[in-house]
Amino acid sequence: MIDEKPVREASLRLPAGCAVPDCGPLTGRAHPESPHPYRLPFERDRARIIHARAFRRLAGKTQVFTHRYSDHFRSRLTHTMEVAQIARTVARTLGLNDDLAESLALVHDIGHPPFGHAGERALDEALRGCGLRFDHNLHALRIVEHFESRYAEFRGLNLTLGVREGIIKHSRDYSAAQHPELNEYFLDQRPPLEAQLIDLVDEIAYLTADFDDGFEAKILSLEETRAGVRLFEEFYAPMRSRFSGSAEKLVFNEALKRMLNALVDDLIAETRRRVEWTGARTLEDIRNAPERLAAFSPQTEDLRMEAKRYLYAHLYNSPELARDHEEAAQVIAALFQAWVADPALLPPAHTARIAEEGAPRVVADYIAGMTDQYTFNHYEASTSTRT
Repeated sequence: MIDEKPVREASLRLPAGCAVPDCGPLTGRAHPESPHPYRLPFERDRARIIHARAFRRLAGKTQVFTHRYSDHFRSRLTHTMEVAQIARTVARTLGLNDDLAESLALVHDIGHPPFGHAGERALDEALRGCGLRFDHNLHALRIVEHFESRYAEFRGLNLTLGVREGIIKHSRDYSAAQHPELNEYFLDQRPPLEAQLIDLVDEIAYLTADFDDGFEAKILSLEETRAGVRLFEEFYAPMRSRFSGSAEKLVFNEALKRMLNALVDDLIAETRRRVEWTGARTLEDIRNAPERLAAFSPQTEDLRMEAKRYLYAHLYNSPELARDHEEAAQVIAALFQAWVADPALLPPAHTARIAEEGAPRVVADYIAGMTDQYTFNHYEASTSTRT
C-alpha cells in the first residue's frame, strides 16, 4: 500500500553538491556567449527550447490519440508541459537544479516523429531496410545542434552541455564504442540526477494521463481497471466511498490525482534514500555511482509496471487504436519510399544534405519533423498524383 500522506519537503533536500550548479562545465556552450545580466544558463536554455520551431510542432503530434477522437486529449506538447510541471516540482523538492530539470523535460520529446510511438516504429523500420536506425533521443540532439536556425552567430540553439547531455542520457545509456560521436557527453558516467529524474517523471505523467484519456475515449473500462490495476483501485475505492454522491468522472479524477501524487512522493523519497545510502555528496559522486540513483521503490515499481502492462494490453494495443497505428505505418512507409526513390521531391534545404548524409537519413529527418496533419497532406497529395 502506498502511503497517500505527502512527504515533507524539509526532510527531502539532498546535499547541495548533488545538484548541477548554475556555473561550471555543464553550463558551457559549444559557442561561447556572454553571461546574461539576469538569467542563468539553464533559464536561457528553457526559453530557447520553448521558442524553437520543433517545440511548437509538438502541438500537432500524437501522444496516444489523434485528433480524430477529440481535441481534449493530450498532444505531444501538452504531455510535455505536464512532464515539465512534475519535473520542476520533484527537482525543487529534492534541492536539485529545477531550471535544468524543467529544460530537460521540455526538450525530452522534441525528437519524436508524427503519429506517436506507431510513427516512430514505422520510421525506424523504414530506416532498418537501409542499414540505419531512428532514435528519437539522437534525433533530438540533431535538432538542437543543427536543424534549428535562429541565430546569425552559430548553428542550432547552442544549448548548454548539461542540457545536451540530458537529451541523450535521460532515458538510456549509450555505448562509447557504438557512438564515438557522443564522447563529449560522459558516456562512461551516470547523468546528473536532474536528467535521471526525467524518464521516471515522464512515466508518471503519461501513465496517469493515458488512464484519463483512455476512460474519456471509453476504451478503458472502470470495473476492469479496478480489478486489474492495484495502484488505481487503492485510491478509487476510498474516493468512491468518500464522494458517493458525486459523478463517476469526478470520483475518477480524485483517484487519479492521488495516484499521481503517490508516484511523485515515492520517487522523491526513494531517490533521497538511495542517495543517502550510497553516501553521494557531490555531482561527481552521482556520476560514479554503481547505478542510477533516481528510482521508485521496489513496491511502487511493481505497481507501476502492472499499470503499464494493463495500458499496453487494453489501450495502446486495443482494436480501437489499431486503425491509427496501421495508417501511420502505411503513410510513413509510402512517403519514405517515394522520397528516397526521388529525393528531388524534397525541399532544397534537405536535398543539399543528401550528398553528405544520404537520402534515407535526410528523408527520415524530414518526416520526423512533420506534424500529423502535414504528413497526411503530403501523403494525400502523393496518392492523388499517382492516380
